[in-house]
Amino acid sequence: MVEQQLIRAAQSGDRDALITLLRNIETHVYRTAYYILNNEQDAMDASQEALIRIYTKINSYEEKAQFKTWVQRIVTNICIDKFRRTKPSVSIEEHELVFKGDDNVEREVLSTYVAKDIQEAIEKLPEHHRAVVVLRYLQDFSYNEIADSLNLPLNTVKSYLFRARQQLQSLLQDYQKGGVR
Repeated sequence: MVEQQLIRAAQSGDRDALITLLRNIETHVYRTAYYILNNEQDAMDASQEALIRIYTKINSYEEKAQFKTWVQRIVTNICIDKFRRTKPSVSIEEHELVFKGDDNVEREVLSTYVAKDIQEAIEKLPEHHRAVVVLRYLQDFSYNEIADSLNLPLNTVKSYLFRARQQLQSLLQDYQKGGVR
């Protein structure tokens, strides 16, 4: 079933269509929540809250905006509300490095550290900058889709992304010099 047909069927009360629709978006919803909140448990809670809100508000979706934009607006707003209610906490999880029988163990270890450093740099951004970075670079949203999702003017989105890139550049300056932190 095409997404629009699935949405219309869900809006007309087809429970199976609604469940299929929610299953199709749950990974994207969680991924967005995780990158904004940077905590697995909080992301799971926010994802569940977002899916419930989508379930109950599916009839309020109008085809003026893309469905994924409408969904991302819900998820982002829930995450921002959750972020404001609780002070950000740093996850102190131990991540095991699994070594494969590969010749490039060093490259894999370095890429793991680079990814971790990038994620930590994104965490240090103000919440409005973090939201646009997550939507643009991790969810591959266009500027217009970000503006629709966050209910911001297009120029504000561009400004936030510009400032966020500057902050990330500053936070990750060791990599630009060819070094590793």
